[in-house]
Amino acid sequence: MNEPTPNDEISLKELIGKVKEWYHYLLSQWKTLLLAGIIGAALGITYSFIKKPIYTATLSFALEDEKLGGGGLGGALGLASSLGFDLGGGGGSIFTGSNLTELFKSRSMVEQTLMTAVVYNGKNISLAEMYLEENNSRKKWANKPQLKNIQFLPETKRKYFTRVHDSIMGVMYQELSKTGLSVGQKDKKIAIITIDVNSTNELFAKYFTEALVKEVSDFYIDTKSKKARLNMAILQRQTDSIRGELNGAITGVAVANDNTFMLNPALNVRRAPSARRQVDVQANTAILTELVKQTELAKVTLRKETPLIQVIDRPILPLKKEKFGKAKGIVVGGILAGFLVMVYLIIKKVLKNL
Repeated sequence: MNEPTPNDEISLKELIGKVKEWYHYLLSQWKTLLLAGIIGAALGITYSFIKKPIYTATLSFALEDEKLGGGGLGGALGLASSLGFDLGGGGGSIFTGSNLTELFKSRSMVEQTLMTAVVYNGKNISLAEMYLEENNSRKKWANKPQLKNIQFLPETKRKYFTRVHDSIMGVMYQELSKTGLSVGQKDKKIAIITIDVNSTNELFAKYFTEALVKEVSDFYIDTKSKKARLNMAILQRQTDSIRGELNGAITGVAVANDNTFMLNPALNVRRAPSARRQVDVQANTAILTELVKQTELAKVTLRKETPLIQVIDRPILPLKKEKFGKAKGIVVGGILAGFLVMVYLIIKKVLKNL
C-alpha cells in the first residue's frame, strides 16, 4: 500500500491565508505602531533641530602642463644641451592627473594647510585651532591634562610637534579625508579638477579649501620648476663671475697700455702684458655672450614652468548648505521607528509560536 508523502510546498491559498493572518495581527497592534511612529517622528524633528547644517565649499582649477619641445625654443634647448647646459623643462611630470589629486589628499598637504593662519572671531589662529573649536574638542579634553594645554600656533613647523600634536593631527586628517574632503574630475573628458570641502562651519570650509589649493600649488610649482630654477641660478652666478673677470681684464688692458705709452720700439717685450690682457678680454667676451644667451633661455624655461595651477572658480559666501529638514525628520523618524517596532512584533510572535 502506497502512503502519501508529505508535501513541503505551500499552496497559494495557504500563502494568502498566512499573509492575512500577519496582516490582522499587525492591524491589531495599531496602537503600538502608531505610538512608535509618533515617538520616532518626535525624535526625528528633535534631531533636525540638533543637527548642524553641512556647508560645501567648491573650488575648480585647470592644470597647465606645457611640454617644451619642437619649434625654435626646442631647437635652442637642444643646442644648449649639446653645449653642456641642462636648462630643465621636463621635471614634475609625476604630479599629473590622478597623482595630483592624491597630492591634495595627502597627509602632508592637509596638515600644512591646517597650520595656515586665519582671522576668526577677531583672533589670529590656525585652521587646526578653528577645527578644534568647531568640534568642541577643548571641552572634551577638560579632564585630560596631556591634551588640555596643547596649542596649534599658526605657521608652526612640523619638526616642533610633539607626539601628542602628531596624534591629534592624525585624527583631524582622518576625519577630513574620510568625510570632509573630496578631489576629482567630474567628467573624465574635461581636464578640470574640482575640490569639495564639507564642514559644519561655513568659514572653515571656505578658508580650508583656498589654503589647501595654495599649499599644493606652491609645492607643485616648487617641485616641478626646481631643476629649472637651480640651473638658472648656476648660470646667473657664472655670468656674474665672467662679467667680473671681463671688467678686470678691460681695466688690465688700460693699465698695460698706460705703462707702455711712448715705449721704445726696441722694448716690445714689455707690451706682452697688454697683449695677454687683450686675449683675456676677447675670451671672456665670447664666454659672457654665450652665458647670457643660456641664462635668457633658462629664464624662458622657468617662466613656462610657472604658474601651473589656474584657479577657475573659488568658493563664494554664502556656501551651498545641506540641512536635515523638519519635515524630513518627521517622515524618516516615524517610518523608521514604526518599521523597527513592526520587526520586533513579528520576531516576538514567531518565537512565541515555536
